[in-house]
Amino acid sequence: MKVLYTNHTAEVSGSERSLLTLLAALPAGVEPRVATPPGPLAAAVSELGIPVSNIAATAGSLRLHPAHTPRAVVEMSTAALQIRRVARLHAADLVHANSIRAGVELGLGRLAPSVVCVRDCLPSGVASTATMRLIAATSTTVVANSGYTAESVRRLAPRARLEVVHPGIDTTVFDPARIVRAQARARLGWPADGPVLLGVIAQLSPWKGQDTAIEALGLLRERGIDAHLLLIGSAKFVARSTRFDNQAYVTGLHRLVSSGGLDEHVSWLGERHDVPELMRALDVVLVPSHEEPFGRALLEALALEVPVVATSVGGPPELVRDGCEGYLAPPRDPDAWARAVMRVIEAPERGRTLGRAGRARIAEGFDAASHAGAWLAVYERTLAAASSGAHAA
Repeated sequence: MKVLYTNHTAEVSGSERSLLTLLAALPAGVEPRVATPPGPLAAAVSELGIPVSNIAATAGSLRLHPAHTPRAVVEMSTAALQIRRVARLHAADLVHANSIRAGVELGLGRLAPSVVCVRDCLPSGVASTATMRLIAATSTTVVANSGYTAESVRRLAPRARLEVVHPGIDTTVFDPARIVRAQARARLGWPADGPVLLGVIAQLSPWKGQDTAIEALGLLRERGIDAHLLLIGSAKFVARSTRFDNQAYVTGLHRLVSSGGLDEHVSWLGERHDVPELMRALDVVLVPSHEEPFGRALLEALALEVPVVATSVGGPPELVRDGCEGYLAPPRDPDAWARAVMRVIEAPERGRTLGRAGRARIAEGFDAASHAGAWLAVYERTLAAASSGAHAA
């Protein structure tokens, strides 16, 4: 089976890491090729020994804008033609779009059979509805990364042919037996019995909720907890056409840290390639998103037996059972987040129990091999539906 994977951006964020995990775990019966703009993702794909075809990038937002929207349409139309040529040249049996924008490009290029992976919960609106209905009408299968995301798709495009495939994780990379926690902390300059280390591993963007984590840190310190927060990630998407002003958000985060007297208690680590080691050093991983379609950092933390506190809105409750593998807390409620963290750290054995339960949860079908097997089954059903003439309306 020849599968062409497409991605609209050259940057590597959660969606792209999920794609790389899938590509690395594909069975021998799948012959992949990736169409993506030149840059970090293309380089990472090449390191896997998978051929890459360059296409135009698009940074267009799904918000209507008199200048940005026409430019985005031109960019996506250009990419659509390029993807169509690549698919024909390499005789792809199926095209897999790794994002909503890539799905729009497939729709504009009328490429089929196709699957479109939806990893975002779009807000209601004219542009969002039109986007999802175009994807539903032109793709063979729409695949959501969680049941929560699937409900978002159904709200905007109720007639989509829809499936759900949760993300997976390479458990050999995120393996607690491979990384000694004391050594991981020592590399950061923290003793094993030093301050409580909290971490948020995500792009710096308003919806990821780093402001809630900072405010919760302040509350913890006011309550006598010697805690330190690591912010791992950067503002990756900073074009003027993107949905959020991420650079302004980062400026606001720095202001929030300073105004709270937390400058010495927050570390800005930026993009890192040693995330497993950093995560293993943490006492608690925080996923404080306002609304999280799924949360890849959750998978990584659970695999490493690190306790988590995750947002109660979105896909995380499909993975984390409150009180079993971690705790769930409402977004934008720093006090609730501080209390959840205290539940973990005030009973060390309880934290270790949560960690072991997390690793066991990953083994229930969130590993890379299971993830790849689920996608292969989707491909087979998609090809069968295409051959029978079935399609979304």
